[in-house]
Amino acid sequence: MRKAIWDEYRSKLKSADEAAKLVKSGDAVYYSHFVMFPRNLDAALARRVGEVQDVRIVNVCGMYPAQVATADPEHQSFIYQSSFFSNADRQLSKKGLCYFVPSNYSEAPKKVYKGDLPKPKVVFVKTTPMDENGFFNFGTSVSYIRAACDLAEKIIVEVNEGVPYCLGGANENVHISEVHSIVETEKAPLMAIPRAQASEEEKKIASYILPEIHDGSCLQLGIGGIPNMVGSMIAESDIKDLGVQSEMMCDAFMDLYLKGKINGKYKYSDKTKMIYTFCMGTADLYDFLHRNPACATYMVDYTNTPEYIARNDNMISINNTLQVDLWGQVCSESQGRKHISGSGGQADFVMGASKSKGGKSFLCMRSTRMMGDQKISRIVPDITGIVSVTRAGAQYIVTEYGKFYMKGKSTWEVAEGIISIAHPDFRDELIKAAEDRGIWRKRNKQA
Repeated sequence: MRKAIWDEYRSKLKSADEAAKLVKSGDAVYYSHFVMFPRNLDAALARRVGEVQDVRIVNVCGMYPAQVATADPEHQSFIYQSSFFSNADRQLSKKGLCYFVPSNYSEAPKKVYKGDLPKPKVVFVKTTPMDENGFFNFGTSVSYIRAACDLAEKIIVEVNEGVPYCLGGANENVHISEVHSIVETEKAPLMAIPRAQASEEEKKIASYILPEIHDGSCLQLGIGGIPNMVGSMIAESDIKDLGVQSEMMCDAFMDLYLKGKINGKYKYSDKTKMIYTFCMGTADLYDFLHRNPACATYMVDYTNTPEYIARNDNMISINNTLQVDLWGQVCSESQGRKHISGSGGQADFVMGASKSKGGKSFLCMRSTRMMGDQKISRIVPDITGIVSVTRAGAQYIVTEYGKFYMKGKSTWEVAEGIISIAHPDFRDELIKAAEDRGIWRKRNKQA
């Protein structure tokens, strides 16, 4: 049996250029996501510019600049799209080379199966080397690539010995029998993401959140300084028996696990396991994940569907945001017309944590940002970007000046609470804006 598997493996070996020639005009080609971006296959497909027309590339947060986009600025051969912008995607977008597809992350597999997203014809997926049973592992990004593989006519794997073998509950592998072509590449480490260092303001924000976390809580942490700071504070606290249900596996979870803080004993399901759908972090984190049975990676509809999140009591969701207005609307993906990231799974976890018994969702930001040498308030009269979480959806808003609980509040109470955690330099003008909008209670005005 093993000999048959390896015979099949050798029969399917191709160069990247040979594999890229399998793409035809009009095909939708799905790339694997985040740091699993298939760089060699992308470069080979880009070399076919002018040979094919209207090939649509579907991706999520590609951490490297897509060569198919830069090779074809007129979009005659390739159209590149992403449903969450990385910095590389954002730079391409500024040049008109990358299009954004709005989506709640939990819905992505369903959109593939239903045909809301282009029907996959070819999948380019970076994987581990094949194991002794004939399986290639998707490494740090399961996301919804298995859904694309289920429908694709040709699955092409880009094998890299530097990819950790990430154990999971389902959908984290593709078998040699499903694979059309195999491209072997050099052993190259995955892109490492340095630990975000928390500012003094972010440390203060984390200090407001820590008292809301108790023994037995289940955690979701987003990317950035605040979630990592919360993790560091928990590590030094007496809090114990934590669980993890998160879309992203980050270094903070590794630290907490190694400190003995995480055991998952009170989770609804997947007890003893930290579940996630993608990972970005340090090289130490990737080493930690390799064949580690304490971690389980799933497709995103399992990790992010609000009803599944809410099954965990005392679910704690901590994410960054960019702007909040006096109505309580939250913008986490743009600054005005400047697109920053995407919807991602933030709304999924805000809703899931809010539905959880004892659950809490925290949307965090520093109260100001700098525009050149000018200080700008992140709390504004009206959102100037894209609403990521509605005023009815948000639960806790946190800045370095405090936290405010949104649920069940009238418009004037929301305005009052939001202004109370704004930077003091901007509170008077925000009060005036609330008066102009009829959402400032008269007794406040008289006081």
